[in-house]
Amino acid sequence: MNGAAMYATTMQTGSTDDLVIQHMPLVKRIAFHLMGRLPDTVLVDDLIQSGMLGLLEAVKNYDVSQGASFDTYAGIRIRGSMLDEVRRSDWTPRSVHKKSRMVSEAIRNVENRLGGEAKDVDIAEQLGVDLDDYNKMLQDSVGCKVLSVEGLSEAGDTVFQNIEQLEGSPSDLFEQEAFQKALAEAIMSLPERERLVVALYYDEEFNLREIGEVLNVSESRVSQISSQAMLRLRSRLTEWVDKQQYT
Repeated sequence: MNGAAMYATTMQTGSTDDLVIQHMPLVKRIAFHLMGRLPDTVLVDDLIQSGMLGLLEAVKNYDVSQGASFDTYAGIRIRGSMLDEVRRSDWTPRSVHKKSRMVSEAIRNVENRLGGEAKDVDIAEQLGVDLDDYNKMLQDSVGCKVLSVEGLSEAGDTVFQNIEQLEGSPSDLFEQEAFQKALAEAIMSLPERERLVVALYYDEEFNLREIGEVLNVSESRVSQISSQAMLRLRSRLTEWVDKQQYT
């Protein structure tokens, strides 16, 4: 039984408890998946608790007529609720935010100068640091509240799914569509390894260890590659980032 059918069945019986219980594993899966990009100071139990609130909101507000399956809608609300919790207790030191912006700006400057992809050594040289220090900057910025596929919308992923914003003005919806197109193009233009990491993490929902096994590198190296991919996207979507005040 698909999510929409399951939802319809439970609504007909007048009970939502079964629907919530059946989707608790989804909450836990999303929580542990997000933990791969968050520091040890973020507790998985806190994410699960926030995710359960998102699941309850999904049960309450889901509209089967909008076309999306309940599983898809619930996943968006669960993840968004977790991200909101992380934002409310922003653990990232200002210095890390500053370094992340410096890396993003360096990538943009190098790519503008070279007219092509900025490599690690080019970015490190632009920053005036060696590769080890540059990789440490990337590692420190893992999970930082900069542009990420999951953090692009302060409302929680709705930039990708207009399910909750269909009442917006035509200009708002047009802007969302334009952003989605710009984001898709930016992701497709990433270097092959960075694009693969993004696809495996966000589309296939691999964890860092699994991605490391695919690439034959350590989990920390996967974190660095992912961080660089996010900062590269941020540098290529500066106009959108500044407009939405994601930094």
